[in-house]
Amino acid sequence: MNVLALCSYPIEAAATRYRVAQFIAPLRTRGVEVTLRPLLDGRTFASLYRRAEWPRTVAALTAAALRRVADVWHARKFDAVFVQREALMVGPPLIEWLTTRAQGRPLILDLDDATYVRYVSQSYGRVASALKWFGKTDELIRWASVVTCGNRFIAEYVESKGTRAVIIPTVVDTDIFRPAQTPHAHDAPVVGWIGTHSTYAYLETILPVLQTLARDFRFRLKIVGGCERINLPGVEVESLPWALEREVADFQSLDIGLYPLGLNASSPRAWLVGKSGFKAIQYMSVGTPFVVTPVGVCAEIGGVGATHLTAETPDEWHATLARLLTDESLRRTMGARGRQHALAHYTLPAQADKLAAALRAAIK
Repeated sequence: MNVLALCSYPIEAAATRYRVAQFIAPLRTRGVEVTLRPLLDGRTFASLYRRAEWPRTVAALTAAALRRVADVWHARKFDAVFVQREALMVGPPLIEWLTTRAQGRPLILDLDDATYVRYVSQSYGRVASALKWFGKTDELIRWASVVTCGNRFIAEYVESKGTRAVIIPTVVDTDIFRPAQTPHAHDAPVVGWIGTHSTYAYLETILPVLQTLARDFRFRLKIVGGCERINLPGVEVESLPWALEREVADFQSLDIGLYPLGLNASSPRAWLVGKSGFKAIQYMSVGTPFVVTPVGVCAEIGGVGATHLTAETPDEWHATLARLLTDESLRRTMGARGRQHALAHYTLPAQADKLAAALRAAIK
């Protein structure tokens, strides 16, 4: 069985890396050969959210869209087409229609976010939102033989449209994402967040809490992949650009993980409910206790009080972080329980089995 996988982003993006690329080898052993075709290359992806580079970005996106036309021709060699979110980042689902419906190929759609919810781009504002063609996801859902979904909330939306949904959470390879071999030797606990430019706004919602905490507790704040220049008086901050080769080590370096999902202008509650909870799974896999906003599936992953703590209001964030900062034994216990929970519920082989079954069912 041969499957053509169309993704908007290169492997530097978590959606492509963890919902498609890492499954290629496991699926091959299950009789499914996947050919991955990202729209963007690594360089274009790195500059995508830098408004100052928009002329080069627009030129690169145009060239990528033209190259995508070749995939329409190549699709005839495959048994099915797997689309991670969308084949093109703007406009109607023309490529998806040409590669599947026009050629009689089954479509498998993968949704790890609630892309059917309208939002305002944090980098390019309403102009980008106008180009997104928000009705695209609903059209793709209707065309799909099956939709693989990052959580049950997305699956419920898909099934309300009359299409079969299979829940496949975003996971990591727990043989790679594992606790550090040697215990942390920090002079102060490291509180950290690892994300992207587009999700940094969630962290900003609790920065005032971290400033207040720093008056009474000593800790170091480590931020990876957000704003590289952070002025947070009173807080010892280490801010690093995200790097693929350092990803696992960055997660392993944290004593406490942060996972805020506060409401903001560009992220309505329906969008937050659709989040896949991936960061929680990453924290648990490396044995890092964390504090998360209990919204959507993030209220269901792990065990509150066992693997992590939850917080919504500033007072709750202050109290939960203070508790973890002052109790090293609790941090160790929660981290160990989180690791065991990840091994029991979020392993790559188990999800590969579900994905292989979904692909075969789509073809039948």
